[in-house]
Order: sequence, then structure tokens, then C-alpha cells
Amino acid sequence: MNPKDVRSLIRKKQLVRPTAGIAQGYTQANLAILPKEVAYDFLLFAQRNPKPCPILDVTEIGSPEPKLAAPGADLRYDIPKYRVYKKGQLYKEVLDIEEYWNNDLVAFLLGCSFTFETPMIKNGIPVRHIEENCNVPMYITSIECKPAGIFSGPVVVSMRPIPQELVIRAVQVTSRFPAVHGAPIHIGAPEAIGIRDINKPDFGDAVTINEGEVPVFWACGVTPQAVAMKVKPDLMITHAPGYMFICDTRDEDLSVF
Repeated sequence: MNPKDVRSLIRKKQLVRPTAGIAQGYTQANLAILPKEVAYDFLLFAQRNPKPCPILDVTEIGSPEPKLAAPGADLRYDIPKYRVYKKGQLYKEVLDIEEYWNNDLVAFLLGCSFTFETPMIKNGIPVRHIEENCNVPMYITSIECKPAGIFSGPVVVSMRPIPQELVIRAVQVTSRFPAVHGAPIHIGAPEAIGIRDINKPDFGDAVTINEGEVPVFWACGVTPQAVAMKVKPDLMITHAPGYMFICDTRDEDLSVF
């Protein structure tokens, strides 16, 4: 399906599932919505932390339309599941954010590693959470973001187990997509980045790691949610981890040769 058809199903609440593998070939994006009073601080935070927070689009104040990433879309309805954080606490998961939207909000779309999974598959690199029809595992790490304004906190990573002989190829393929996290930030040894149990992700689902496979970690756009838990802004609205916004942009439009 093309992105508009997918967003139509999502808006009708007929598609409520993680979006990995959906609308293959098109860019997927993380969402962070904040009051305008702290939006500049977040913009600066994202600029200083481009690996976990690569910016694809920023809306006008009070507008839910991502005019660059998907003209005509509406960020109040076009994501399968949202999270509402109040003062750093997860307040509620909802299927739309109409009742929480107001004219003082600014929405940020951040690149998502789901975008480079189609090129990975085309290069013969397995993507385990797609194979197992579940959400990608995500972990809060001991790696700290560079602070900006009120924002600071740990980097979140997503993990994909890669056959040892394909790890270099996975690095090569994903390096072509810096706008959606790019190359991995860590390979192997989860404990080296503060992950105590690879089978207990902080977000998403655990996946099978077969013999001869290496856990490979990419910076993840769920990082703002970990940051929200730490710095406790009055309000932050995000996507639920793994439930992304589907852009009109094709993945190859973001590739670097």
C-alpha cells in the first residue's frame, strides 16, 4: 500500500499494530510534540544529537500538518498509537490525540530505522522482528545525549540480531541513511552500553538471537521518551514505540551514495 492508503486505514482505526514492514520503500518517522515554550530547546537538542534525533520535519505552531514529509496528513490521527506524557509520567496510550491538541503545540518528526529495513532485506540481511511479526526491541542505554536547554538524558537504541558474516554489510547498508539514524552506534557486548538483560527490552518485544548472530544496536527515535521521563516537561506527546508515522518520502530519497 502507498502511504496515503496506510494513513487512511490508521485514521479509521483499522490498522493498529507496529508499522515495521508496512508500506515498504517509504520513510517512517518518530513523533515528539511539545508546547512552543520548550520547542526551541528541543530543536537545539535534536540538532546536537542527530544520531538518535534526526529531524525530518517540524510543523508550524498549532498546525498538525507535516507539510514537508506528508502534505495533507494530520498528526492528530495518522499514527496507529500515541503516548501522552505529563510531567515525565506516562499518562495514557491513545489511538488519536484530538482531545490533547491545542494551538500552542509544535510537532517534530524524527527519522526512524524502520526506513532502512527494506534495503537491509534487499541485501539479504534478516530483520528478526519482521520475521517474528513483533515489535523491534529497544533499550535505554548508559550513553548520554548532549544536553540543550531543559533537555538531557540517555540514548535509546534499537537492536537487530545479525549473522556474524553480515555485520559489515549491515553497517554498509545502513550508513547510507544518516537521516534515519545511519550506521549502528554499537556492535555486540550489550553490557558495555548499560544493557543488563538483552532479553528484557525497555520498549518493544524481545526477539530470538540465534547462534552465530551478533546483537547490533542503532540509535533510536524513542530517545525523546526517555528524555521526557528524566526532565519531566509539563506535556510531551509521542508515538507509541514501534507505531510510526508513514511519510510520503521514499527511503531512497534519504540515501547517500
